[in-house]
Amino acid sequence: MRIKDDIKQEALFKATVKLVNEIGFVSSSVSKIANEANVSPATLYVYYKNKEDLLVSTYIDIKQKFSRAVLKNFGNNLPIRDILRNVWFSMFKYASRHPEYFKFTEQFANSPYNSLVNKEEVEKYFDPMINMMQKGIEQKIIKDVNVDLLMAFMFYPIMGLSNARSCKNFEINDDNIETAFTMAWDAIKL
Repeated sequence: MRIKDDIKQEALFKATVKLVNEIGFVSSSVSKIANEANVSPATLYVYYKNKEDLLVSTYIDIKQKFSRAVLKNFGNNLPIRDILRNVWFSMFKYASRHPEYFKFTEQFANSPYNSLVNKEEVEKYFDPMINMMQKGIEQKIIKDVNVDLLMAFMFYPIMGLSNARSCKNFEINDDNIETAFTMAWDAIKL
């Protein structure tokens, strides 16, 4: 049995993201991904059962990396608005530094592979934010609506604004990010 190597696994991750973004899911064959990662196709099967497993694992890995970066300085000791503002800026920073991840997740979310993801597992990565939203509802700071609605109005604007393809005239700077946050906050606050 072959031993797993973190460097090879990371190379496969990067190659998968790159090729899917360039040529799509269908054209990104196991052999092309392995070639891009400078490993043999057989090596891919040391880490993943098949192409589906590789794609789903890549998506989950992106979500884990994103949640770790965003929740790195997450603190419950601040007012809810300030916590959300900090999360907002962290998300924006991460999204603008890793546009390739967001391009991949955007494609993935609109593909048949999305149905293979254990949604509860992925949502657990963001539990602190979801719990904080619930706390805001209980304290009558945030509107008492479905948390998915709150998350959509609070955080989905980041995905659109950080996407240079869809927001060509949006300049990413602290003033614009602050304005966008204030608009998102106004949408969910009581």
